[in-house]
Amino acid sequence: MPQILVEALAKTYRVAERAPGLAGALHGLVRRRWREVHALADVSFSLEAGELLAFIGPNGAGKSTTVKFLSGILRPSSGRVEVAGLVPYEDRIRHVARIGVVFGQRSQLWWDLPVLDGFDLLADIYRVEPARYRERRDELVAMLRLEPLLAQPVRQLSLGQRMRAEFAAALLHDPSILFLDEPTIGLDAPSKLAVRAFVQRLNREHGVTVLLTTHDMHDVEALAERVIVIGQGRLLADRPFTALRSGVLAERRLHIDFAGPAPEIDMPGVTVRSRDQRSLELAFDPADIPTPKLIASIATRHAVEDIHVDEVPIEEVIARFYDLHDAGEA
Repeated sequence: MPQILVEALAKTYRVAERAPGLAGALHGLVRRRWREVHALADVSFSLEAGELLAFIGPNGAGKSTTVKFLSGILRPSSGRVEVAGLVPYEDRIRHVARIGVVFGQRSQLWWDLPVLDGFDLLADIYRVEPARYRERRDELVAMLRLEPLLAQPVRQLSLGQRMRAEFAAALLHDPSILFLDEPTIGLDAPSKLAVRAFVQRLNREHGVTVLLTTHDMHDVEALAERVIVIGQGRLLADRPFTALRSGVLAERRLHIDFAGPAPEIDMPGVTVRSRDQRSLELAFDPADIPTPKLIASIATRHAVEDIHVDEVPIEEVIARFYDLHDAGEA
């Protein structure tokens, strides 16, 4: 039995519309027009205990809406949701005791209270046994390097410091499932690396099931083995990360630094993406021309100082996926 089960999930909102200006406002008072917005339509997936799933898509695709259903904040228009045997929005008290949620743009800590006081309040709310709370709090403080921040009001923390405190707050009651909605939004590079390392440790060493929504494709690349792509409220793909990359965009990039001026390269199946005075970036598909053959062909004809092969950046993979899907619908 999957730990998280979603079947035919749908959510429709009615949105009021009116023409601009005073005349439109007056007309709207007499006869209001409505239109339906389908935030989600027939979304189904499941998640086993201990998995780390990335849920990605453009703005307005339905990612945060799905997390709100799974955390019990919203009720769907239709469909079925079960998390560890409970329906989140029907049994919220028991459900929230077993999950942790981190929203990158919302805080569960009290803005004017010191971080430690916020932790104490959350421990009372979740009814964590005092000895267990102290043990768990001290463990999280050490893991997230929060000791210097405990006496500071949350409003005085930097964004990176606050997000570390938010992670600790979400995990004080030792949940088995963690929902992360844009947890690295606005963070600097060191803070993003720290968050990714912490999530990996939770998942791999402690077996916490993680569902991550993000626009940062480096988060996906660093953390997720499985990816769900959602667009316009519909599930577009559900596959391993490596399969998504290879199935959508199999090409590789060859970066070459030459001892002299960069030569002209004219080979079947090879495209020059960029050129500098002494360097080239080439795009090629290993299925058409094997990497060793391409490197050997260039290195035997030209003096090469450095050469390396990269995969296509994940942002390009996802952008190409959306392009292909849109073309298929056209």
